[in-house]
Amino acid sequence: MSTSAQASSSLSPRQLFVTTALPYANGNFHIGHIMEYIQADIWVRYQRMCGNDVNFVCADDAHGAPIMIAAQKAGVTPSAFVDNIAKGRAQYLDGFHIKFDNWSHTDSEENHVLAKEIYLDLKKAGLIETKSIEQFFDPEALEGKGMFLADRFIKGECPKCGAKDQYGDNCENCGAVYAPTDLKNPYSALSGATPVLKASEHFFFKLSDPRCVEFLEEWTQDGKLQPEVANKVKEWFSTRTNADGTTSTGLGDWDISRDAPYFGIEIPDAPGKYFYVWLDAPVGYLASLKDWFNKDGPKKSYGETRTFEQYIAKDSNVEQIHFIGKDIVTFHTLFWPAMLEFSDRKVPKHIYVHGFLTVNNGEKMSKSRGTGLDPLKYLGLGMNPEWLRYYLATKLSAKNEDIDFNANDFMARVNSDLIGKYVNIASRAAKFIQSGKLAPVKTFGTSAPLVQNIKVFYESREYGKAMREIMTFTDEINAVFDNAAPWKLLKDGRADEAASIASTCIQSFKVLTACLKPVLPELASQAEIFLNCGSLSWSNAVTPLPEGHVIGEYKHLMQRVDIKQLDALFEAPAVVETAPQATPDKASTSAVSIEPLAPEITIDDFSKVDLRIAKIVNCEAVEGSTKLLRLTLDAGEGKTRNVFSGIASHYKPADLIGKHTVMVANLAPRKMKFGMSEGMVLAASSADEKSTPGIYVLEPVAGAQPGMRIR
Repeated sequence: MSTSAQASSSLSPRQLFVTTALPYANGNFHIGHIMEYIQADIWVRYQRMCGNDVNFVCADDAHGAPIMIAAQKAGVTPSAFVDNIAKGRAQYLDGFHIKFDNWSHTDSEENHVLAKEIYLDLKKAGLIETKSIEQFFDPEALEGKGMFLADRFIKGECPKCGAKDQYGDNCENCGAVYAPTDLKNPYSALSGATPVLKASEHFFFKLSDPRCVEFLEEWTQDGKLQPEVANKVKEWFSTRTNADGTTSTGLGDWDISRDAPYFGIEIPDAPGKYFYVWLDAPVGYLASLKDWFNKDGPKKSYGETRTFEQYIAKDSNVEQIHFIGKDIVTFHTLFWPAMLEFSDRKVPKHIYVHGFLTVNNGEKMSKSRGTGLDPLKYLGLGMNPEWLRYYLATKLSAKNEDIDFNANDFMARVNSDLIGKYVNIASRAAKFIQSGKLAPVKTFGTSAPLVQNIKVFYESREYGKAMREIMTFTDEINAVFDNAAPWKLLKDGRADEAASIASTCIQSFKVLTACLKPVLPELASQAEIFLNCGSLSWSNAVTPLPEGHVIGEYKHLMQRVDIKQLDALFEAPAVVETAPQATPDKASTSAVSIEPLAPEITIDDFSKVDLRIAKIVNCEAVEGSTKLLRLTLDAGEGKTRNVFSGIASHYKPADLIGKHTVMVANLAPRKMKFGMSEGMVLAASSADEKSTPGIYVLEPVAGAQPGMRIR
């Protein structure tokens, strides 16, 4: 049994503070986010079934230059941009039954206060120093205001292989690593201007300080990380490769500041200087927890009511647990624990690292090739979210290995394991329960060892092993049912024996439901209603329902995966190729179905329609609809309008934000199921919108401004 599992049995209830990595607030969730959240959600649900107290929180990572620039392009403030992204989070989380206690963002008041407090504590400890460094500066960025450029905003020719349009930190063609100043013919990816070198004073967190090195060498190697992660981190204390290709020994100091203009938290007593996003982002874990305390009040811990400060104090018994991806190990295993330790705060108990998710035998995800797995598309096709939860659980382990989503394997596992084995037990056995009352059972083994093993597997995040053992048990139960052949017993007039066998299987179905509950919370809830057993936990999982207990009427618990759904899920979007412009006498419309012209109107009829230029300041999917997008339009009226448009099959929301289009401005508002639509966006299409070339939202020529009327 793992150390954590032993702790669970010897000290209960445990007090757990659990987080997942903060998603960057410049786009919607992708399937990698959903995998991580499901992994953490399963673990949290398991802990709560143990009776442990869990605070499960996350937040949007809201700061940084990319968000500032994206907001400018969209014509909104960075805060408004982040708020618009945040509005779309719930449809993903609710859709996949992921239940955070709280979701905040790093631009919150709590994060501003905590980030500054931690910085000042580190400064007091003598771990902050300033250095003058030279960076590339774009004088034309941000409409001529100018800004220092992060490496990813600098492009040029690779100094090693000469490939063009390579980023300022590494070459995607030959793999070379270098400094931005090594690029040949550098240019700004923001404005295209040639950047200039400019000196600036930056703030550094002294990770090279012997105190930090000693602490991190011990902290990273004492069981808080998976062995393979700890071994990798250990390498960083001896030799590291610098951006210029040279090597250095030991930890380097960490640049924690950025110059204005920058969307972030201003450094105390340093006007125009802001915390680098990776300093305040992990503080967002604590800030979201504090926000949760502010909303919900003090929390119970071992019978005591604790404030946020008491709960998270360095000497408290709270276990701080982080679930993250392997691409952000450096920040979470070096910077974050050191920040906490030397600001005199509690450090994490464990950091659990997972690998990446690939599709169909390791193929890299690509929307254009149809190899991407879009979470909203999955839900929009009516696919059961618990199919995905179960399938990911069968793949996940305690290691940070990559896992693969294989469509054929997905369908086979769900249909065979969940429908053919687990659900099959209840559907078959219920038919032989007389008057719905359970009969005395025939003992064919004990389920207590199963439950104990499953608990150990959940605790150690060996979900794949847990699912395999659960399915082995379902095979045993189905074999007992088949060998007893209750249908034959009933035919022979031995109804009591048939009922006994069926009741035995129902009792085992209850145990299995408890074991699957962290993975399949909605299915388990339906099964609990059928069993009429109340809420299942580990304390009552193996307690048999009493003889004569009345179960509910069996209703089908889960549908099978339909191959058509999988085909649609991975169907590549239609690609419209632009052919050379044809001369009038050779032009052909044979490839497009053109509608007949509408009846003739007069100029007076046309003048009744008020067409205006409008800017799409925001666009988002509509929860509960696979066809509609919700567009927020600025038509120069000093306010925005809300318009629904049936273009979701041809456009992603992010593709439309910031664009100009044409709107029918004097169309009477229409009350729809999802809200009020205050106009209509114009689009062109063939007679059949579903065929190639599809739907094209109208865009005016550059220079047209919101509010201009089309005559």
